[in-house]
Amino acid sequence: MGPALSTFIFGPDKGNTDTRIVDYKRVEQLVEGFGNFSTSASGALLGKEELSRTELLEGAADQVLDIIITDEESPFQEILLEQLAKIVAANSRSVWTEARERSGTLPSGRSVLGAIVDPLGLFQSSPIVNTCERDQKTVETTQKLVELLQRQASASSATGLVDFSDLQQDEMVELSAILARKVWSRRVSFLRTGSRFATKLLEQTAGRLESGERIRRPTRRIPSDEQDTQEAPQEGGTSKVSAPVAEENDKVVSQRLMDARNRLEQLNEAEDAASVVV
Repeated sequence: MGPALSTFIFGPDKGNTDTRIVDYKRVEQLVEGFGNFSTSASGALLGKEELSRTELLEGAADQVLDIIITDEESPFQEILLEQLAKIVAANSRSVWTEARERSGTLPSGRSVLGAIVDPLGLFQSSPIVNTCERDQKTVETTQKLVELLQRQASASSATGLVDFSDLQQDEMVELSAILARKVWSRRVSFLRTGSRFATKLLEQTAGRLESGERIRRPTRRIPSDEQDTQEAPQEGGTSKVSAPVAEENDKVVSQRLMDARNRLEQLNEAEDAASVVV
């Protein structure tokens, strides 16, 4: 089942676990096919008209939890945790990159937030905190999958199934309590599933580090006119001194230093001569 499921979801890239991302079109066919099956099987609700919407959702929650939270890792759970770890990592790097860009840029070209968190720049080009094309593809695929699930949920509510958006406050509270009890009853399986997810996340992070890939982000370059001029404070305001004038000033200062050194040597020689005479 595992290889067949991987082939259907990932397509030709099924063998590369480090870079493979779910094929949106294939998943769309799977979800829509399951939705059509659910619609045709909606007759199973016949005879359950007396059940409340919360009770119907409780039955659906049991089916979902039986697939996701298990003692032993199933092929479906392995793929789910792998892709979920990639989604979490890619979205975290994307949020961090956006926060750095919004924090502003220093004259050195680094972001303000990056300079505060990493003043030495050790992680400036690290793949752990910088996004790549694969991360962007993962984020885009995730957004498409969320939109697909929203459309499927709307279609399910239109066919007479439970509409999540129409739940009342008391139903939401009751459903939350039911889910909490079910997760608690599966707490051992839940901890094992969480451990598998953390392992996937650590393995993917270690893989990015071992790849040795350094991601260079574009830095802000100071315009040439800013390099040719520098600000010199004066009374009542500021003025800009051109590069030739600044160079001439440097020559004047250097000449003064040389004169001072020569004068100091003359004084030392005179002092030595005086001591010899004495």
